This record gives sequence, structure tokens and C-alpha cells, in this order.
Amino acid sequence: MVVPASLMMNDLKAQQRRKAYDARNAQADKDTVSRIICDQITAHPAYRQAETVMWYIHCRSEARTGPTLLQEIPTDKRIVIPYCTKDEQGYNKLGLWRLEDFAELVPGMWGILEPPWQRWGEAGKEIAPEQLDCIIVPGVAFDRHGGRLGNGAGYYDRLLRCARADAVLLGACYESQLLDRVAMESHDVAMDFVITEKAIYKGLGRPFSS
Repeated sequence: MVVPASLMMNDLKAQQRRKAYDARNAQADKDTVSRIICDQITAHPAYRQAETVMWYIHCRSEARTGPTLLQEIPTDKRIVIPYCTKDEQGYNKLGLWRLEDFAELVPGMWGILEPPWQRWGEAGKEIAPEQLDCIIVPGVAFDRHGGRLGNGAGYYDRLLRCARADAVLLGACYESQLLDRVAMESHDVAMDFVITEKAIYKGLGRPFSS
């Protein structure tokens, strides 16, 4: 019996996720290591030049962004965070919210802080993907070529395909989350840079082709 290529790819991604989840969960001194990663991000030329930047609010064992977000909100940059919603066809989608105060946020899906659903789409707060100059992207695993493996729900891939071609994608992770080569498909989006506590790796960027 011949196993379809799509099933083989799904199995490979599942194996890679398990390995990377374990490494991420086991990462020692997450607060200190995360601060180094975030300092690398804010010092990066693409970040320094950007006017509108999308950060993620960390959950579980991801590289922790909260302290840096608090530091960046009062600056002259427009800080944006994503929240999980659906598009008109019912597909997973990230909404984009201009963050001016953590007090605006409430626990949402998976306990991640997000704007209350009653305010989704609010004028002056909702941001279009095309307005983003720099996007900090979390992931389960990355590789040194910009390959990224997410949780499998497709939220970030759909967002990144809507971003401007000149918007810079910065993957953020612990060095322990790096794999030799992440399993990528034609719809997956590679990072321009992957930033860890040890190095900044130049990625393939868009478009990715296998």
C-alpha cells in the first residue's frame, strides 16, 4: 500500500512538533533567555525602521514577550497584537488590534490575552495586514533557513500571505527549538530572519517553494 505524500508530510510535521514542544517546554531560565531574544528583535534594523509592528503575546512555553511589549507601547511605534477569529467563510483568521494599554485586554482563546470580542473591528483599533511593516512571528519550531512550523491551525500562514511583500518577518524562538530542516509545503511561509538568544539567521523569506 502506497502512503499518500500528504499523510507522510503530516506525520513528519507531527513528529517535528513533538520534538520542538519538548525542547521548548524544557528550556531553562525562560525569562532571561526571552529577554535576550526580545533585545535582539528591538535592535534589529528592520524593527528599528518600522512604524507599525506586530508582536505576539506569548502563551505556555513560548519565548516571553510581555516585558518588552510593556516597554515598547509608550514608544513612537504603533504596536499591534493578533487575536484568533474567523473570516466570512469560517476559516481561521488573525484579527489585528492596536495595543495602547494592557488594560484593554482580557483572557481569550487558550487563555491568551486579546481585546474583548465586543470591540473587535473597532475603528481606530483594528489594523489591516497591509499596514504592518514588521511582524514578529512565534512558532513551534524553526530552522536556520527561515522555515517555520506552527501549531497547524493556519492562522499565521493566512495572515502572512496578506502582508506586504516588503514587510519583514522575524521568527522568534529559543535556540533549542531549531531543527535542521522544518518540513515545509508550498502554502507555508518562510521567515526573513529567525532570531534566537544565540544568533540571527537570515531566512529564505517569501515566496517559499519546495
